[in-house]
Amino acid sequence: MQAETLEKIVINTKALKAETQTIELKSATHGCPTRLFDTLSSFSNQDEGGIIIFGVDEADNYAIKGVYDAQDLQKRVTEQCKQMEPSVRALFTVCEIDGNTVVSAEIPGVDISERPVFYKGVGRIKGSYVRVGESDELMSEYEIYSYEAFRKRTRDDIRIVENAKLNMIDKKRMNDYLAAVKSERKNLADNVSEEEIMELMGITNDGAPTLAGLMTFSKYPQAYFPQLCITAVSLPGTEQGTVGDDGERFIDNKRITGAIPDMLEEAVEFVRKNSRTKTIINENGIRADKPEYPIKAVREAILNALVHRDYSVHTENVPIRIEMYRDRMEIINSGGLYGKISIDALGKVRPETRNAALANILELLNVTENRYSGIPTMRSEFANAGLPAPLFSVVHGEFKVVMKNGLFATEAKAADSLTEFCTIPRTRAEIVTFVGKSKNYVMSQIVAPLVESGKLKMTMPDKPKSSNQRFVKAE
Repeated sequence: MQAETLEKIVINTKALKAETQTIELKSATHGCPTRLFDTLSSFSNQDEGGIIIFGVDEADNYAIKGVYDAQDLQKRVTEQCKQMEPSVRALFTVCEIDGNTVVSAEIPGVDISERPVFYKGVGRIKGSYVRVGESDELMSEYEIYSYEAFRKRTRDDIRIVENAKLNMIDKKRMNDYLAAVKSERKNLADNVSEEEIMELMGITNDGAPTLAGLMTFSKYPQAYFPQLCITAVSLPGTEQGTVGDDGERFIDNKRITGAIPDMLEEAVEFVRKNSRTKTIINENGIRADKPEYPIKAVREAILNALVHRDYSVHTENVPIRIEMYRDRMEIINSGGLYGKISIDALGKVRPETRNAALANILELLNVTENRYSGIPTMRSEFANAGLPAPLFSVVHGEFKVVMKNGLFATEAKAADSLTEFCTIPRTRAEIVTFVGKSKNYVMSQIVAPLVESGKLKMTMPDKPKSSNQRFVKAE
């Protein structure tokens, strides 16, 4: 970079008084820091790389103190870069700021096929780091495995499931599948036995069921993998641990099991059941229900989690999670982005497929289109519903979709109206009727916050659960 650019970065960082995902500060007034490998590793292991700036003292209110010797510093940093595997190629810039010499080392992100970059002195397991905010954190064994699995093209979806048998399959689903294969894959229609088709399509391997075959056709795959399921919860607040008006931790709580097609439909139904529905009457007087979340988008998100999750031995004890809060829904699955795609490129470029055999099986069963249209569909459905676009993120090897329902704005309007309604004391029944929602929702999500904020008060504060309780606008 140019010296002017470095100066701007330093001044901006000093003003913010914070390091970032791509900026690390090191004080080097009295010598070169001796431990840089964690930052060299973490910056190398992210697409955007990062910049280490020497000569700014974070501990002294981000004072610009300069470095002891710019030339010697670059030499010693380069020596540490050579101790990484693969070696890190830093690009240095030197500038003067207020009479002090500041040095930066730009660390490029390496290609995913070369990750993880690690410190050779302690090895891959103890020397591989990932950047989280302003800190460098040791990679988990699973995160390291994910890079190696991509590099080696490990196909976990067609690994053999020990002790599994084919006599517990859903025969109708299998027959439908075989018929679809013969119809859609013309070269497999003649002179190929059903057993050979199952081998070729990844349902079996040397006659034994694969994970993909088991998860699609078994009547109960959780007999072999108890945690390859979906846990779904509907919560009364906006965070885990918040309780409802009657002390309940969950509004609904369910473990969803079965083959992938069955789990998909049951999970969508769980979301539908636990979603609020708005009734809209158009200008022609026709009544229509508008769900809290676009169901088509919900189905795509759950399907993506089932198809593209990691099915390795490292994650077979981690279920997919659906968490419904009052302001949003989160769908989380093991397995970060696969291959060379970034979060920003999701839905814009064709990604590589982690579980190609599984995706192909579900395509022929008409469960998925397998055309990489899931994320564009989600975005389109939310836009058409007038809701914020879904948010996608990857943290510590987990992929998360966050769907917001726009409830805060709705609740704010309901709270303002309710406050005016309670100019005279109102019973719980009167309030519930006025808002037009369930009693639990109204009391826990609207009334309770108004009482806590002092906008409403109880006429019998010493007996909060009394049937004679009234709520009135505070003076």
